[in-house]
Order: sequence, then C-alpha cells, then structure tokens
Amino acid sequence: MFSISPLSRHRRSTLSLIALALTLAACSAPPSSTLPIAPEAGSGYRTDLKTRYASKHMAAAANPLAAEAGREILREGGSAIDAAIAMQAVLTLVEPQSSGIGGGAFIVLWDGRNVRTYDGRETAPAKATETLFLQEDGKPMGFTQAQIGGRSVGTPGVLRALELAHQKHGRLPWARLFEPAIQLAEQGFAISPRLHQLITSDRSLRSSPEMVAYFLNADGSPKAVGTRLKNPALAAVLKRIAIEGPDALYKGAVAQEIVAKVQGHANPGSLSLSDLAGYTAKERPPLCTDYKRWQVCGMPPPSSGGIALAQIFGTLQALEQREPRFNLATLAPVRTAKAAGIEPAPQAVHLISEAERLAYADRAQYLADADFVPVPVKGLVDPGYLASRAALIGDRSMGMAEPGTPPGIQVAYAPDRSPMRISTSQVVAVDDTGGAVSMTTTVESAFGSHLMVQGFLLNNQMTDFSFIPEENGQKVANRVEPGKRPRSSMAPTLIFDRQSGEFLATLGSPGGSQIIEYVAKSAIGLLDWKLDPQTAINLPNFGSRNGPTELEQGQFSAELIEALKAKGHTLSEIDMTSGTQAIVRVKDAQGKASLAGGADPRREGEALGD
Repeated sequence: MFSISPLSRHRRSTLSLIALALTLAACSAPPSSTLPIAPEAGSGYRTDLKTRYASKHMAAAANPLAAEAGREILREGGSAIDAAIAMQAVLTLVEPQSSGIGGGAFIVLWDGRNVRTYDGRETAPAKATETLFLQEDGKPMGFTQAQIGGRSVGTPGVLRALELAHQKHGRLPWARLFEPAIQLAEQGFAISPRLHQLITSDRSLRSSPEMVAYFLNADGSPKAVGTRLKNPALAAVLKRIAIEGPDALYKGAVAQEIVAKVQGHANPGSLSLSDLAGYTAKERPPLCTDYKRWQVCGMPPPSSGGIALAQIFGTLQALEQREPRFNLATLAPVRTAKAAGIEPAPQAVHLISEAERLAYADRAQYLADADFVPVPVKGLVDPGYLASRAALIGDRSMGMAEPGTPPGIQVAYAPDRSPMRISTSQVVAVDDTGGAVSMTTTVESAFGSHLMVQGFLLNNQMTDFSFIPEENGQKVANRVEPGKRPRSSMAPTLIFDRQSGEFLATLGSPGGSQIIEYVAKSAIGLLDWKLDPQTAINLPNFGSRNGPTELEQGQFSAELIEALKAKGHTLSEIDMTSGTQAIVRVKDAQGKASLAGGADPRREGEALGD
C-alpha cells in the first residue's frame, strides 16, 4: 500500500540528477538543533477530563462547541466525514488561531471496507519562486517577517478536500453540515480562556485592522473571557458555501477579496484568481504499515507524519526483535504526583526519542511533495532499512542522528534547515455504521498570515516550505515551487487489528513539527501500554526532533530527568501544547463493542457520544 506519485512532466528534466546520489554522504549534515517554540501558547492543563464512553457514535474536537456540532450531525445519521465537516466549520469560528476555511487539511477515512486519504494541503501560487523567503542579501527572512502578510498565503485546500470526501462518503446534505456554525456565528459564542490567551499573547495582531476590530475593545484591550463574539460576515460566507459549495470561496466576490488582500498587503503575495479557481484536492493511496499485531494507516507525502510514524514504529519493532529487553510493552508508565498523574519509564522515553531522532533526520533529508520530487517512500519504511536504523540505538543517546540511505534514492538533496512551525487543530469521529475519520486541519502558525477576509483568516502555509532553496549547490527537496504543496508534519492516523482487519482507533494531534511526537506517544500508550484514551493522551509529552530530548515542562519527575541525563541525553524542558483527540473501539468481557474517547487536557476539547 505504498506509492510514489509520478513526477510532474514539467519537473522530469530538472530532476534527472541521479548521479548526484553518489554525493549523498557529503550533504548529510543534520538539521539545526535550534528548534522553535510551540506554534501556539499553552493555556494550562486540565485535570477534570475522564475517558468518555458511547455505544453508537462519537465525535471529538479541540473545542466543545465543535464536538457538540459533530455529535449533532451523528445523531441525525450523518457519516464520520459529515461530522468532520460540521466540526471544521465551527472551528473556523471558535478556534480561528488554529484552523479554518482559509487553510488546509489532511483526512484519513475508514469507510468500513477501505482506508481512504484526502489531501487538502495548500499549494504555492503559480508565480511563487524558490527565492520567496530570501532577502536581498541572500539570507533567509526571519519567521515573522515571512509570516505576516500576503507573502505567506498559499491556495487554501480544506473546503475542496471536504467536498471530495463528502461526495464519496457523505450521508446528510452538504448544506445541513454548516447550520451549527452559521447559527453560532449569527448568535455569537463566548470567548474561551484559550482564545483570549492567544489573542493577548499575539504580538502581530495589531498589524491587522480587521483582527483589531474583531478581537479588541475600542481602547485596544483584548475582549474579556466570556464576551459574546458575533461574526455576521463569516455567517454570510458559510451560507453561500452551504448553497453554492466551495465555489463560493474559490470563485466570485470572496475570491476577489482574498486576492486583493494578499496582493495589496505591504508584504504582498502572488496568489491569484486562477490559483484559487484551479485548486484541486487529491485522493492519495494511504500509507499503511505493520506494528507488532496492529496495522497503522496515515497520510503519504506531502505529509511527513505518516512516514515518520511508520519509521518510528518500525524501528522500535526491529529494536525489540533484536533485543527483547527493549520491549516497550514491559516498560509500563508509573504514577506520579504531577498534574498528568502518570509518566513513562525513563527507558521508554530513551528508546522512543532515539527512534524519533532517526525519523526526523530522514524527514529533513527526503520528505517533500512527491508530485515534484522523488520521495523514496518504500525505502524509508522498508523493514530491512529500519532494522539497520534500529541497530544504531543503544543504551546511551546518539545525540544527533544522521539521515540514512534507504533503498530507492534517485536524487541527492540538501537537508532542510527551515523553522518547523505549524498551528493546527484535530477532529476525530466514528459514526453509527463504524465508519471513522481523523482530520488534521491548519492555518499554519497562530492566526495564520493575520489577513482576515469576511470573518475568516488566511493561512501562512507557504512558510512550511524551506526558506533556503539550496545549499552547497544542492537543491532542498522542500523548496518553493509553483503549484507545489509544502511538507507537513500532520499525522491523522487510523489503527486496525492486523489479523482481523477490525478498526481499533482514530487519533491525531496539532502541535507543529512535534505532532509526530504527540501521536507516537499516544499510540504507544494505547497499544503497548493498554491505556484508556484519556490516560494515553494525558501522558506527559516527550520526544526528539533530532535535537535535544524534549520534555513537557513541569510534568516529569526529578528521577526520570536524572536517569535520562545518565544515558547521555541533553534535555530541554519546554511547553509542548498538543491537542490530541482519540476514539478507540473497546470490548467488554462479553465481547460487546463500544467506543471510548479522550481529548487533550492542554486545550479545550471534548469527546462526546451516545
């Protein structure tokens, strides 16, 4: 179930660099160990969440109003994708810093027979060039300089992806799915503590007149928690989308306003009406690999999330096969007095972090839009290759990993050293017939480009491309090219029993380049440690992006920290604001199936079902 998409015809000539593969070793320097902070500020850690159970259906989202909209649709017999559409529409309103109709999404869906994946990732405008984020002196721009304004806006994709998925898997009428969001936008919703904190902490908000008018009081202070915020402009756009479909955004007056806003900004971009009108979402073959007695399915490129998770799980499995003492199932978490109430064993943190170092090293070297560059997907998840990578893991940390040389390399590329940031949201749902969806949706960094059109924010997804197009004469795989989709860390995931093929879980998380760490932690908690979904999500976040070993600040015991230092780990205790949602199919002693759901205590989400 692996695929490498054929190269676009216009790229074949420039990618005939096969001979350069011989120089791969010369360009295998690891990415910078200077890693960015979380793309969204933390807003506390809730201790009141417990696993929710349901017998028929369930929806979970990063905001309770979105979760309620999802459950409302499921109660009417809607499919999992119907619920996801309703939740996305509400999130556009209540969680504008994270996602919305001005952004993109990846969708992994189980229709009861097959896994399907839909790519709604933004694309680079036709006039974009690989020097987009270079200053006149040839040096890359600072992140904020690149982010704020039209320069960073890619062609939005989420509505086209939702339309494509709904055409194949929807049950309720398209227009019905937007009613909860329209009603909330017209009647208003209370500003939540998290949204208030994001508004207060955003240093660039005041550069946007529309955001100032919407989020701030007349005296310039942020509107208080609980203030009822109405958005009639967004309600009007959603009504048009409900009637006309996505064409209401991609063509006509809304499209014209988007283009005018992007091109007319002081930091202009090149997004055009033809870019919007020509955007297409894509159904791609899912990436499904084995992990012990399970099958894990996720997104192929341009997401790096599916491949990275497959590499992490495959490496850990090979490690256990080589040395049974490295079996994660024997390294159960222990109780602590910290807010999470539980922490992983030091050896588990060590092994998982080392496997992640190897995956992130390969990610920086090889991952990009496979329609433009030859990504060695099969080689990167090949069991023999992963066994060779597992052989690099021992009792002490390797520090920083080098990328490997997987089978199937066609072109040598320079490593991508760009900032790794993305602001996202996550929804999951399981419907009455057992269909399931995991959708990760994004505007990139908090509040995207800070360009607001008709009550919604435009993405800054172009900053997910490499700011540096080449190094030492070699191209970076994830450089800007017209029509290309930037690499992502989003990792919407479905898990199945490998022998029976039975659906077991849907999960995913926001969190920038740390998404891979968050989903890996939660999945291992569910599978190896047999935790209920809420406890698996509650586990303190940890991992490595091939720099220091990262630990969620304030959530780990002194004993664990000292144990990791003794293994040679350089530690960084930081804010790790995940937003994981998970729904798991469970069975009682009599074999009767039900659903168990959890939401991340680091955000405002809920899992709701009947």
